[in-house]
Amino acid sequence: MARVSSISLAAALALLLGGCASVPGSAGPEPVAKASYTAVDVAAQGETEPVGTSNADAADDPAIWRNAADPAASLVLGTDKKAGLYVYGLDGKVRDFAPAGALNNVDLREVRRADGSVTVLVGASDRSDRAIAKIALFTLDGTRAKLTSLSAQAFLPAGHAPAEAYGFCMGGPLELGELARAYVVLKDGEVAESRLVERGGAVGAQYVRSVKLATQSEGCVVDDAAHRLYVAEEDVAIWRFDLRTAQPPAQAIARVGKRDGLVDDIEGLAIGHQGGRTLLVASSQGDSAYVIFDADTGANLGRFRIRGGAIGGTSDTDGIELSLGDFGPAWPGGLLVVQDGDNAPHAQNFKLVSWDAVRTALGMD
Repeated sequence: MARVSSISLAAALALLLGGCASVPGSAGPEPVAKASYTAVDVAAQGETEPVGTSNADAADDPAIWRNAADPAASLVLGTDKKAGLYVYGLDGKVRDFAPAGALNNVDLREVRRADGSVTVLVGASDRSDRAIAKIALFTLDGTRAKLTSLSAQAFLPAGHAPAEAYGFCMGGPLELGELARAYVVLKDGEVAESRLVERGGAVGAQYVRSVKLATQSEGCVVDDAAHRLYVAEEDVAIWRFDLRTAQPPAQAIARVGKRDGLVDDIEGLAIGHQGGRTLLVASSQGDSAYVIFDADTGANLGRFRIRGGAIGGTSDTDGIELSLGDFGPAWPGGLLVVQDGDNAPHAQNFKLVSWDAVRTALGMD
């Protein structure tokens, strides 16, 4: 598929197109004693089969597709960053695998195509070429649990320095004529926004703008309801950006350190809406825990770890995903999926956790 290179935003964005808007205040973390953190324990209720790459840091990031017609038949996608993209059932069994190279982070959205049909569009950061950042695109047939590869899209503007695609997330469309927005977090901290558009039946990426964090960043998530982007600068903070603003200033929602309960690296981020609040969940990789924040106020709502029970716990987690709502009898209130960095003696995999169990353990109303 040919790369789409035109830029259609208004002149108000022009200052961003030639480079990046820098984020002020991206300084070092608050010193902290790691042993000072407390967290409740929550047991996993399910797990996926291990990824195919053994004896390596391979599993990385999940995404969840909820089957509204049959919630128990929902699907989990997960990357093997050495090999490609898996599709799992909620029983953890592999339903499909796309051998697509070094895919790091994955996300999806249901989109309306030009012919009126609704498609599950899947995107992933493609690190197969460490010099040319790309977005790998797929469609997901939820009924058959099958992926169809579209293409890998280069998206950065001409003249951009060599860059490695690292983090990735998707958001809903912000303008007419687009399917969705894609956000690629480059390994040096640049966050590049692209429109995903359909032309002649093919899907392409149009670069829009970038912001620049000072140090290595990866995890990101979009709150479609509020049009906000959250990005984890690994050793520093979680930053929030208003996507409706031409040059969005960065707001620090939480910083590495004792006050906010985050131990570097900050890795995966996930969003959920419940009880009139927007919940932001973060992987506190440095102490193998997870922190829930009020995404509007930054208030810390609780910390937990995944351990105990018949299924092994998690450690050194990279990517996470949360989807609230009915997922069948085993997951009536929602599903949290997290990467497990140490699934010994097997290769890495993903653990499935009942969101009701998290809420109960933390006493959340």
